[in-house]
Amino acid sequence: MKILIIGPSWVGDMIMSHSLYRTLKDQNTNTKIDVIAPDWCRSLLSRMPEVNKAIDIPLGHGTLALTKRYRLGKSLRDSGYDRAYILPHSFKSALVPFFARIPFRAGWKGEMRYGLLTHVYNYPQEKALPLMVERYIALAYPQQHIKLAKTLSKPLLLPKIRLSEQEIEETADIFNLKSNRSIIGLCPGAEFGLVKRWPHYHYASLSQKLIDQGYRIVLFGSAKDHPIGTEICNALTKNAREHCLNLVGQTNLEQVVALIAACDAIVTNDSGLMHVAAAVNKPLVALYGPTSPDFTPPLSPRAIVIRLITVSYKICQKDINQQYHHSLIDIKPNTVLRALQKLLTKDSQHSCTF
Repeated sequence: MKILIIGPSWVGDMIMSHSLYRTLKDQNTNTKIDVIAPDWCRSLLSRMPEVNKAIDIPLGHGTLALTKRYRLGKSLRDSGYDRAYILPHSFKSALVPFFARIPFRAGWKGEMRYGLLTHVYNYPQEKALPLMVERYIALAYPQQHIKLAKTLSKPLLLPKIRLSEQEIEETADIFNLKSNRSIIGLCPGAEFGLVKRWPHYHYASLSQKLIDQGYRIVLFGSAKDHPIGTEICNALTKNAREHCLNLVGQTNLEQVVALIAACDAIVTNDSGLMHVAAAVNKPLVALYGPTSPDFTPPLSPRAIVIRLITVSYKICQKDINQQYHHSLIDIKPNTVLRALQKLLTKDSQHSCTF
């Protein structure tokens, strides 16, 4: 069996899609899985042993580029694919398998793509598949088999990124990460503005407390989040800054995966790096505001999720990029510190039930 998968375009979604690859390989060990995804995904896909090959789609996010998709699909016609699974819900994401003339093309109901898919999966009853990862995994089964999440094989095969100890150590050396202090990684960034972010001043307060207790802090994130890292470091006392390493915007995705694996624990917003930390099995505290851990939780038994939001919290669309959400402001640093200490001292296994 040879399978082509159209992968997601976000870090967290790509991590979660690994559960589908693991499930397909578990069903048939002779299956070969190729994944079409943006070039930046290679550093993740290369660490998923179930993936045979990553195929770059050199298009900007949201770009139709019909001619380029046709050429790519046509170039794959003689590749011998038996099946294709399309994970995004967009019309354009289903074009390449259609142009490649793959006989079995499956995906969830989306943007009027009935002619492009041979197997259109309709969502089952509400709450039947509450987790996004379950919806990925469900594509590995006939549609009549997936009316309820409990009909999927248990336990679910969760994302599991593989790194060698040598790679972790070499990357840690490059960034001078090694320390006689235990290392706590903080991921203060997130897509879609401030609304998903725990306030930088809370991160600074937590960092100060941890440094005072003998830990070293390392900050991770993308280049656009660099000012947040700077604000966190500047809010620390002069002596504490010596034990805070700001790597926000200083690493590529391949490096940050290895550096997160080198940490003793992670504190993070709901973000792509949260899913990376879960996939490398790091103890982590995940902080949620308006987004829901009922849909995209950290897929790890070593995660504690903190979310205070209730119907009394409100958000205006115009404020998304202008202010922190009240439900995240209300998560106090001491609350996060207690959760982190529970993970560090007992190595407890706290998470949602999968």
